[in-house]
Parts: sequence; C-alpha cells; structure tokens
Amino acid sequence: MIPLRDTIPARSYPFVTVALIVANVAVFLHELSLGPYLEQFIYAFGFVPARYHYLKVVAPGSVLARLAPIVTSMFLHGGWLHLIGNMWILWIFGDNVEDRLGKARYLGFYLACGVAAAYTHYWMQPLSDMPTVGASGAIAGVMGGYFVLFPQARVLTLVPILFYPLILFVPAVTFLGLWFFLQLFNGTFAVATADMLAGGVAWWAHVGGFVAGVVLVRILARRDYVERRRDEYAPW
Repeated sequence: MIPLRDTIPARSYPFVTVALIVANVAVFLHELSLGPYLEQFIYAFGFVPARYHYLKVVAPGSVLARLAPIVTSMFLHGGWLHLIGNMWILWIFGDNVEDRLGKARYLGFYLACGVAAAYTHYWMQPLSDMPTVGASGAIAGVMGGYFVLFPQARVLTLVPILFYPLILFVPAVTFLGLWFFLQLFNGTFAVATADMLAGGVAWWAHVGGFVAGVVLVRILARRDYVERRRDEYAPW
C-alpha cells in the first residue's frame, strides 16, 4: 500500500519536517559525490552494532563515539528509492505530529525515536558488522505518534492489485496498524531464519521506533493536546 495523502490539515507550516527532508536530501547528494569513498563514509557514519558493542566493552566512557553514529546514520540512505520512500512518508505524517507537539519537542521526539530504533536493532543483533543507515527508525516513531494522535484520520492509499491500481481511503489506524504488524512479522521471521537484515531491512529498528513513538507522544503531547481540544470545543 502506497500512501498518497492524509485527511488532517496541519495548522502551521511544518518547518522542522521540511528541514529534516532538506537535510536528508543534502546528505544523500553528498553521498553521490563520494564515488569510491562512499563505502568508507557509510562505515564511518552508519550505525554498526558490533563497533558499538566493542566500544561499550573496551571503552565504556566513549559515549560520544558510540552515540554519534546513531544520529548520523539517520541522515544516510542507500539509494534514491530508499530516500524518496522515507521522505514521502515523513512528509505525509510528520507535519501533523509536528503541529501537535510543537517544533522543538517534535525534533527531540524524532531523534529519540531514531535512537530507540537503533538500540532495538543493537539488542537484537549486537555483533553485526553491517552498517545500518536511513531515517526509517525515526520515521517509524513519527508513524507511531500519528497512530496515537489521529485515530480519526484517513489515508488516501494506492493499492496495486495486479495491473489495476485501486485508490481508496483507509483509516489511519488500519494503515499504520497493518504496517506495524508487517514489520513485527518480518522481524520475527528474520529471527527465526537468523537473518536479521532480511531483504536488507532492519525490521526490528522499525518496530522499536514505532513503539517509542507510541509511548513518547503520549508524554510529550498530552498537555498541548488537551489544551487544544478544549479550545476547539469551547463555546466562544
């Protein structure tokens, strides 16, 4: 299922979401300019669980060296399709979550979900020497936040059935719930087959990011959400 748009208009311009998209695109363009040095760049700034584990054991005080790749890996992508898919999902769901959290808290929420996603992947495969890159974990958190905040929303969705493209509105809870179930299913299958990067995807990072989004958004948005809902239904 390919989401085209949602039915909840944002109340303010999503500056942070746009800035994140611009940053991701800029970093990817830099990747394209590296030529034969790209692999070295990916290993340096991607998140490698085995390197994190090694530093944690031999140099427990090296917090910055361990955490920096977790953050930088969120802005790296493995190809145009990877980048465009992630940025499109962020554009559809990010503006509303940003609107509900506020700019600063939304940025913190996004980064925290990305960190949670990386740690989930690390816990599931601490000795992997394969670098993981992409904003998918953080964006999964945005999707989890949207799942909680906008259960009444609908998502205009393209469903390719053989050669016939079907376009229909799907409840957001159904779309996002199905997406999460697929990540969980694929992650469980990857564990069963001992292939934690089945299909080149860190499934458990998506699961961890989504769960972090569901939990964190309840903490960060509760006060603003209540106040705004009260204003919406005030008699004046």
